[in-house]
Amino acid sequence: MHALLPESGLAIIGERFLRVEHCLLAPPGATFESIKRVHSHPVALGQVRELLRRLGATAVVEYDTAGSAEIVAKLGGLEDAAIASALASELYGLNVLARNVEDAAHNTTRFYVMAREAPALRPETPDLMTTFVFRVRNVPAALFKALGGFATNGVNMTKLESYMVGGHFTATQFLAEVDGHPAQPSVRLAMEELAFFSSEIKILGTYPADPFRLAQREAVGK
Repeated sequence: MHALLPESGLAIIGERFLRVEHCLLAPPGATFESIKRVHSHPVALGQVRELLRRLGATAVVEYDTAGSAEIVAKLGGLEDAAIASALASELYGLNVLARNVEDAAHNTTRFYVMAREAPALRPETPDLMTTFVFRVRNVPAALFKALGGFATNGVNMTKLESYMVGGHFTATQFLAEVDGHPAQPSVRLAMEELAFFSSEIKILGTYPADPFRLAQREAVGK
């Protein structure tokens, strides 16, 4: 995703948090005792570790959750199951052996809303977020210095992830998210300091924070 976003030609215009409820799906006749392999997307498999442990089943990585249900349906055996939605069971003729099998009751996935053109948002609009990618210069303490402006200007950074570019350790790019609009004085000053220590910066979008995020912040603040 990190590599695709900057080159997609799309802008992030929003975010959505969705509660994810996983189901254990299997062909008719399959039981908990018969299942030897569980197919799904790697993220979904990571969210049902306790179920896999109880079943003693082997995790099989597939390209997505619905696709894993289709694969299990085509296999048709009693030893294969899938982690997917209840809707996938209806689409591919599978039985739901168990619902809400995720390890965490608050299991939630965040999605970006993207468009070819971003709406113009006023800098003073409350509860905005900005997502951007940057690449620091290959010098000692470059990242520390590049991020210092956000601290000194009181800008809250909510996300920072690194990934290699082209498989080279010397070319590391970062995806970051901060509260605010790039034209706000504090954010503008922080971005100027970031630019001084970076070889490349690209803003991917400025957008309203999802109500779920705001509710979480309020709950933590109480």
